Amino acid sequence: MPLSTAPRRTSLRFRLLLGLLAPVALFIVINSVSVYRQALAAATTAYDRTLLASAKTIGEQLDVTGYDEAAVLRATVPYSALEAFEADNQSRMYYRVSTQRGELVSGFEELPFWHGRLPDRPPYAALVDFYDDRFRARPVRVAVLLQPVASSQGRGMAVVQVAETLELREALARRLLVDMLWRQLLLAAVIAGVTVLVVQLATRPVRALGRAIEARAAGDLSPIDAPDAPRELLPLLDAMTGVMGRLQRLLDHQKRFVRDAAHQLRTPLAVLKAQVQSARRGDLPAAEALADIGGTVERATLLANQMLSLAKIEQLRQQPEWETLDLGEVVRQVALDLSPLVADKALDFELAVQPAAVHAHRWMLTELARNLLHNAIKHSPAGGGLAVRVAVQDGRALLRVSDAGPGIPAELRQRLFAPFAAGDVARGSGLGLAICREIVHTLGGDIALDNRTAPDGRVTGLDALVRLPLARH
Repeated sequence: MPLSTAPRRTSLRFRLLLGLLAPVALFIVINSVSVYRQALAAATTAYDRTLLASAKTIGEQLDVTGYDEAAVLRATVPYSALEAFEADNQSRMYYRVSTQRGELVSGFEELPFWHGRLPDRPPYAALVDFYDDRFRARPVRVAVLLQPVASSQGRGMAVVQVAETLELREALARRLLVDMLWRQLLLAAVIAGVTVLVVQLATRPVRALGRAIEARAAGDLSPIDAPDAPRELLPLLDAMTGVMGRLQRLLDHQKRFVRDAAHQLRTPLAVLKAQVQSARRGDLPAAEALADIGGTVERATLLANQMLSLAKIEQLRQQPEWETLDLGEVVRQVALDLSPLVADKALDFELAVQPAAVHAHRWMLTELARNLLHNAIKHSPAGGGLAVRVAVQDGRALLRVSDAGPGIPAELRQRLFAPFAAGDVARGSGLGLAICREIVHTLGGDIALDNRTAPDGRVTGLDALVRLPLARH
């Protein structure tokens, strides 16, 4: 069984969820990073106070003998003095007491001596500086306190450094982050749930419309009646109604075509069958029987071709593949193709065409000109006049075919445009003018048949007038 290659379609619910939750998730990520940094900064500020308190505690236990440059500092600081500032054994604290020249007085000698400078605006009312460093391959936060030391025996300045590892600060920042994250995730879950519910409610009319369309009969192409449909669905409903209307017209045309074809072809086929049977019985001479059969076949062929032309007009109307064409050039080519018929009747033929650009399918213009010119040749007497003119008049393309035939009575003139309404049943199928009318109406024009009369009221011929809109440049 071959694997299906059809693309998977995403649902509207999924698209809305993705469209809403993706920005929310991005906001949560950005906000989490920002909150973590703010929490770490807050923890740093809070625990810097502890470092400063530790440094002050150490500074209070210093003694000095001598003054200024000759001062000698002494410190009696047991490490247990820092244990009060170590919380839950999560972090470790180290200290170093030095002179201003960097000479170790007490504490951890491997703790690097401070070589920085005090900030212009220290965060506390003390000569203190805070910085990040590494000690024993671990990151630490260091507080430096310049502690004045005075006694009855001297006066000097001590540099007290207290370093703390970062576990406690990072743990506090993580707790704040986790507390914020679960609230944000809960909010995202609420948004997702509300979105699903809202989408479910909002798409209910779509599902109801789908069920209503699915429940229709196979041949029901009537307009969709959905008064409760939301306004956003109206363009879709209008488009579907338009499509179904075009399908209904196409189906009606096909039914009419099949009905007409069955009705119109039945008669010549019956006549042909009778003629063949008569020829077999020998009722007529062979040449006369074959001539009758040939005439019937010719009329049936003409009828079939013209019915196919009517069907093709409907096809081109539904799926137009049109272009800008010169009506005069098309008429000139058709006149050239029919010139043997003109010569056969020795007609006084006049062709006067001007450029006239129209938007149409080439087959339509060719079929229009061919039918009008063929009818004019057929009804013109031998040696009579026949004129074909193409011009631009009143902003429209005008095609005029003028013959010298007997004209058409007024009561028959409009009826000739109906299918199978032939003026001469023995010589035509009654579809030529119907084809012309369908083509002209499809192109947005109009067609008329007018008798030409002499001053004494005598009919001198027939004018077939076609007006088509010019192509827009």
